[in-house]
Amino acid sequence: MRTRRYAALIMVALVCGCASPPPYAEPQSSGTPPSGPLGSPFSDRRMGVGAMGAPLLLDRTDLRLGTTVEFTRFPSATELYDLRQLPGIAHVVVALPSWPQEYAPLQVLDQTPAEADVIVILPGYPPTRQSAEAWNLVNARLRIVVVVNDAPPNIGVINDLNTMRGLERVIAQMDQPFRSGFERLQRPLSFRKVVE
Repeated sequence: MRTRRYAALIMVALVCGCASPPPYAEPQSSGTPPSGPLGSPFSDRRMGVGAMGAPLLLDRTDLRLGTTVEFTRFPSATELYDLRQLPGIAHVVVALPSWPQEYAPLQVLDQTPAEADVIVILPGYPPTRQSAEAWNLVNARLRIVVVVNDAPPNIGVINDLNTMRGLERVIAQMDQPFRSGFERLQRPLSFRKVVE
């Protein structure tokens, strides 16, 4: 009787092991970009920072193990306070669709945890000198990156950029990179070309 049971169990195991898996189903493409937190890495980026969403920043000189939190708007004071609960908070990235006109909306960044720096990504040139100087009033550790689509319209906007203490870099998004107009910029200049 035991022999029959063992034989039946072996037969069932052989049948299950030899059974073919269900047919592979091809993934269906809906034609829309994925709705993940970072969006599609292949969507059109020509519109500037506002269309970029939350960019992924990689800094090869930053070797610490830490958490990066990204906002596509100004965070609230409560959201910044809640970041203290995250282990190893290192960076708060704020990608803004436009330059703030005054210091009032920037004041919330003073609530950033002391161990984190604030990386701000701004599109285009500052609309006024007041817009550029407002960033100097923020007490958080700022690293500002400005993404522009063309050469500066005049020397005044370069002077405005030079007054920003937290300005780390200017990135010019152009089809043909050229330094004309940027000669007096006192920060590193990078060029970016988007190829579709």
